[in-house]
Amino acid sequence: MNGYLNESNFMMVEEGFTTRDLLENLLGELCQESDQQAFFMADLGDIVKKHLCFLKALPRVKPYFPVKCNSSEGVIRLLAELGAGFACANKAEITRVQGIGVPADRVFYSSPCKQVAHIRYAAKHGVQLMTFDNEVELSKVARSHPRARMLLGITADSSPSAHLSMTFGTTLKSCRHLLETAKEQAVEVVGISFHLGSRGLEPQAFAQAVAAAQLVFDMGTELGYRMHLLDIGGGFPGTEDTRAQFEEVAAGINSALDLYFPDGSGVEIIARPGRYYVTSAFTLAVSITALEEVPLEQPGSDGKWDSGAGPLYRSLGHPHPCGCSIFPPQRPCPEHPSHSSSLRGPPGHAEDRITDGLELPELRVGDWLLFGNMGAYTIPTSSSLLGGCPQPQVTFAMSRMAWKAVQLFLGKPAQTEDDRESLCTPLSCGWEMGETLCVPPAFAPASII
Repeated sequence: MNGYLNESNFMMVEEGFTTRDLLENLLGELCQESDQQAFFMADLGDIVKKHLCFLKALPRVKPYFPVKCNSSEGVIRLLAELGAGFACANKAEITRVQGIGVPADRVFYSSPCKQVAHIRYAAKHGVQLMTFDNEVELSKVARSHPRARMLLGITADSSPSAHLSMTFGTTLKSCRHLLETAKEQAVEVVGISFHLGSRGLEPQAFAQAVAAAQLVFDMGTELGYRMHLLDIGGGFPGTEDTRAQFEEVAAGINSALDLYFPDGSGVEIIARPGRYYVTSAFTLAVSITALEEVPLEQPGSDGKWDSGAGPLYRSLGHPHPCGCSIFPPQRPCPEHPSHSSSLRGPPGHAEDRITDGLELPELRVGDWLLFGNMGAYTIPTSSSLLGGCPQPQVTFAMSRMAWKAVQLFLGKPAQTEDDRESLCTPLSCGWEMGETLCVPPAFAPASII
């Protein structure tokens, strides 16, 4: 074990129970209390599953988790324990991951627009890998971090609308000039970076980006650079209901990499999966704190008319307008049909409108709404984001079987033969690790050589 995560960092879910059982037990206790603050329940076992699936589906790609996606301590500690790297956007994120002992060679300062003070902080603390896509950024790094190892950020999208947006990455036409400028300023450029986001789910778009990266690699080689690192960004699906399944996306990625950067080419591949790791692991629980009836055809805050009468509920949380479940559970009843309802956050917040037209039965103050798939970009960085309400706490949980799987993955032998066999069967938390763990893959922590 690497020492980043131990049993004191999460609640152990024993065999025969699930994290959903634990969540409902917690809610049962909270229903008896007057102080009902919103909170997250995080299934760390789900993240373990995602990590092992990633390594199996993309064996040549080393994951660097973008901290801005979810900076909660349990997530950072688990991924550090599993050997992942971290993509940090600023000094605070670098401090957070290094604060638990993650070495500098597993930290990627991935922001294309960096403050000089943060560049100097990275230099002082040994973080060398960074990106740039313009001369201004290049000059800042040249002055403040002479030992930096840079990735040139490119955009492979040639559509006119792409150049009118605020996306980062330089065009292919500008690459040679920037590489020459870096040479003049004695900045070491070690590779290429791109980030397609959701467009990366399309095999043709990804192949186009990798082909463009290969062209820039050739430019760098001609100029005397030792280009050996390719960052393919993020955009991997975080839930199973997306239009492209992760296995399909991975197949397209592997095909493009094998074509343009085949195994043995000396090029190391990294990626920045964020939503993929944490979306489905988190559930947000919010309690109903107030309710009122909305008259028919009442004008909304945006000047438009809300259609239909129904209740308006307020809660201490800001869930995404997705499907939800209710606690205590309510059975459908013809005498108490569902209503088209509105959900708001804490009163007085500038953006308290969460969703309208949500079909809900009649609720009472004190009932809880549970929102799944809430792990990505939902952890506030300051309590001020909740209009003065306390920041929701996160309860981390993991099944004992998943914890044993982590230990086996990291090389700790199973205590008994029964333990090893049980790891190759469906787990109590609802997912299987047999195919992945019965033959553990060769694995090294994600660090840049």
